[in-house]
Amino acid sequence: MTPNVRLVDPHIAREGSREWVQVAVGVLLRPTDQAFLLTSRPQGKAYAGHWEFPGGKLEAGETVAQALARELDEELGIHIEDCQPWQTEHIDYPHARVALNFCKVTRWQGELQMREGQHYAWSQLPVAVMPVLPGTIPVLAWLAKERAYQGPTHNTPAAG
Repeated sequence: MTPNVRLVDPHIAREGSREWVQVAVGVLLRPTDQAFLLTSRPQGKAYAGHWEFPGGKLEAGETVAQALARELDEELGIHIEDCQPWQTEHIDYPHARVALNFCKVTRWQGELQMREGQHYAWSQLPVAVMPVLPGTIPVLAWLAKERAYQGPTHNTPAAG
């Protein structure tokens, strides 16, 4: 895990702590082989170049499903047809405290368009792209458990 980033229990509040930012995240599963989509964070954003599952912040009044549909249209140019809530993870990054609401997306319309200049990779375990964003690592563990996969879920950059 990256220094200064930690998984936290959201029920343990600290005095003066920052608010949780609600984020909708899509785990797109390709029907043909169950590969999952990872995208790189664009330049100019925190953790630029790190690989993650696509998504973004909820806007006022949005549900997770609505936010995910909007974000995947804005970022990838696709329209989701099937979105199932899956897991939630809370991570305290130095720049933000995020509640990551992961949804499995198994059907969508449209061809992928990297509208923010990001890259994409259809992946299996172990994930070959790196570095992987800390918030992505728990999802890889969940997928490994579901798939009865044993072994490392991702590669880590060599210490330089």
